[in-house]
Amino acid sequence: MVHPPDVLNYAALCFRTAMTERFSPGQVIVRRELLDGKPWITYPVRVVEDSDELLAVYLAQGTPMTFGSGPFSWGPHPWQAIADTWQSPGVLQLQRPGDLYAVWVFWSDDRSRHDWYVNFQRPFRRTTHGIDTLDLELDIRVPGDGGPYRWKDVDHFESRAQAGGFAAGEADRVREAARELTRALDRGETWWDPAWSQWRPEASWTVPERVPLTVAESARPAEAARN
Repeated sequence: MVHPPDVLNYAALCFRTAMTERFSPGQVIVRRELLDGKPWITYPVRVVEDSDELLAVYLAQGTPMTFGSGPFSWGPHPWQAIADTWQSPGVLQLQRPGDLYAVWVFWSDDRSRHDWYVNFQRPFRRTTHGIDTLDLELDIRVPGDGGPYRWKDVDHFESRAQAGGFAAGEADRVREAARELTRALDRGETWWDPAWSQWRPEASWTVPERVPLTVAESARPAEAARN
């Protein structure tokens, strides 16, 4: 398989990302989840849109995952016991600056069905490589057919909160964000455009290469790189 240079040359990617305010459509960036100040899981995604209101990125099926070398307070990332590549069909990740969650669009294999999956996570921060965040356990699945939404991993989230696994006040902020979102869902309202369910990746987009652990560990906040 032939890959475009921007997929293979992570050094060039890091320099380009650090020098620009916005990512370019089609650009490969690095998504890290930081735990205990270290990369817990890292993988490459392609940028679909980057604006003041929205960052949309695409995680392709078969994308390789890079797991951090612990130990971690939460233990190894749970995906590490399953596979080191993204097994499901590709997903679109929609996230607004400052939000405590992203909305993932999941499709069936033949794309005849879709669901919206609310993934609570730390607000993304730009880095010299891409973005940083951390999954905060709680999720809500919103069926694309208009059916009722369903909570996921509530017990896991509360157990983590009781064990002191989150930053001070973080669990309460997640709960409030969840209440605000579900109130809107109860009214039949969503901030994301339903048209995203019809989005398709460019035919020319290939699966990005694995992010080396050395690259995952070397990212810095974008603000520091510009100073």
